[in-house]
Amino acid sequence: MSVFHERLKLLRNTNNIMQKDLAKMLNVSDRAFRNYESGTSEPTYDNLIILCNKFNVSADYLLGLSDDPTRH
Repeated sequence: MSVFHERLKLLRNTNNIMQKDLAKMLNVSDRAFRNYESGTSEPTYDNLIILCNKFNVSADYLLGLSDDPTRH
């Protein structure tokens, strides 16, 4: 089971960022971003990298492969 959508939503809320602002940053529709957070779709690799950089977390953390958000 993927935890990507849960961690994405948590990071967005913790950083007080609106969905529409992240959608714009990723150059996707608001609906596409909502789908990321609901778990019905996933971002491209390029957008995954952008999200990791934005939140300063590792891809392993965001994808649920590690519980350690720090980059190594």
